[in-house]
Amino acid sequence: MNAVLILRALGLGDFLTGVPAYRALRAAHPGSEIVLAAPGVLAPLTPLTGAVDRLLPTGELEPIPWSGPPPGLAVDLHGSGPASHRLIAATGARGQWVYGSPAASDVEGPWWKEEEHETVRWCRLLRWHRIPADPADLLLVPPGRPSPAPGATVVHPGAAHASRRWPAERFAQVALGLAAAGHRVVVTGGARERGLARRVAALAGLGAERVLAGLDLAALAALVAGARLVVSGDTGLAHLAFAYARPSVTLYGPVSPGLWGPPSDRRHRVIWHGEGARPGDAHGRRPDRRLLLIRPREVLEAALEGAPVR
Repeated sequence: MNAVLILRALGLGDFLTGVPAYRALRAAHPGSEIVLAAPGVLAPLTPLTGAVDRLLPTGELEPIPWSGPPPGLAVDLHGSGPASHRLIAATGARGQWVYGSPAASDVEGPWWKEEEHETVRWCRLLRWHRIPADPADLLLVPPGRPSPAPGATVVHPGAAHASRRWPAERFAQVALGLAAAGHRVVVTGGARERGLARRVAALAGLGAERVLAGLDLAALAALVAGARLVVSGDTGLAHLAFAYARPSVTLYGPVSPGLWGPPSDRRHRVIWHGEGARPGDAHGRRPDRRLLLIRPREVLEAALEGAPVR
């Protein structure tokens, strides 16, 4: 059986924006094994795509540990090359689908567009190869486990980089306002963000039982899938809210929601006070100035409009 190898060795949000492309490849190759080279931590979510047969644990721009006969097709959903191109070439794949760019101008494929929404980007690569792909095909299958806090409003103050991290005090003001409006608020974060989550909860007057930082990915997916509302910055958790069509308010700073924002849906609200596509540094060490222009009142108003009191 021919295998189709997909390289997408990045984080949670990257994984979720690739779902439409995974599904398009699954539909185009019904008799093939679809193998996703991605971080092992994402394994609980791969069955929920309905498209991936196997996850091959791989780190960012690390050699793909492929064994056995070469894949029939390898698709670079990682970058514009040449570093990621070399990784799929090393598998010996008979077909290799990649983007061309100034750094990789000798490849056969469409040309990379810097200012393009991430879901659209990968669907365009497949359409160039005559595979229909719908960027709106983002929804995940519901997780097969109950939510740890059914119907809760999720406030997620963390982000991988400080430039996308709104101040904890402002998240606390929003959490306090939502609790006063009748929402059962829980505060989430990664294992290394427990201190941040506890601080936001304490400032909002929430008990320690409302801190759900450090959940494993399957539990986090179940929490979001059953959430009333999700409030976060531009991070992976926001994309989980998009993947489960849960009402959301997402705060953007250094990067436009035109590149990483939700699908067009009234349930998803974005707040951004910037211009251009990438006016700031998405990996910066301090909160982006556009993010700091966002005030707690406008976030709270957007949240209450998106998920009115029951």
